[in-house]
Amino acid sequence: MRSIIGRSTIIVLFGLTLPSPAQEAVQPPRAARSVHLFYPAPEATVFYNELTVEKSVPGSYFMACGFNHGYFGIQELANRKKVVIFSVWDPTKGDDPRAVAQDRRVEVLYKGDDVIARRFGGEGTGGQSFFDYDWQTGQTCRFLVEATVAEGKTAYAAFFYLPGPKTWKHLVTFRTHAGGDRLQGLYSFIEDFRRDGKSADEARRAIFGNGWVRDGDGEWTPLTKARFTASGAAWEAKETIDAGVLGARFYLQTGGDTQTTTPLRTMMERPPGSAARPQLPREKTP
Repeated sequence: MRSIIGRSTIIVLFGLTLPSPAQEAVQPPRAARSVHLFYPAPEATVFYNELTVEKSVPGSYFMACGFNHGYFGIQELANRKKVVIFSVWDPTKGDDPRAVAQDRRVEVLYKGDDVIARRFGGEGTGGQSFFDYDWQTGQTCRFLVEATVAEGKTAYAAFFYLPGPKTWKHLVTFRTHAGGDRLQGLYSFIEDFRRDGKSADEARRAIFGNGWVRDGDGEWTPLTKARFTASGAAWEAKETIDAGVLGARFYLQTGGDTQTTTPLRTMMERPPGSAARPQLPREKTP
């Protein structure tokens, strides 16, 4: 399963392990480099973020709400179909979902009728869900994850905002052994998962903004800082990456003719902007 970024890749993000020149010379890049925003934030019970895709091609993953145990975003698949995807990992090592004991597997506590939920493997194991949604470039998509800890496990509920009926759609709730964690290690990314050589020459770009977290005391904090990082696989294009601040939002871009204007590891800061903190799915408008 190559449509999501793996747990091993996240480990690489912090160390930014780069290949040697000899490795790079073996073959031309197969894919655009994955680029990320890491948000300094307190441990949260709610993580909210907004994402606007400006450039996309088949085989692209635009991830808005990532955390230590899962992630949430939108994809354009190789056949141009578009989906919303939310995934949570098992608390185990290995890539074979069948090898995970039943009591260590991610549980499905809730699933919408038009949402697909299934097991995945290949890059870690766990539960993933898909919701068919024909998102468009220039459209702002809104994502919210809520974490609830009980009996040694954490339930992660994923909500996606539907602009037509102006309502939050509860896609799925996955529960896993998370060691008491709620929402930590928050980040966003753009990933090229087509990886056919040609995809490295195609640009992907998205805007991320109005991010918020709510802590255990109910206090809301805007996500106004983000560190720019990138993956370091030998088969990725290295130089065609960028990030920055655009108004009151961050942007990421990778692939194609992208030129770097912000050095890797830069901690960026955006203005707070005028947007109010998000309204939770169960709250009523005053």
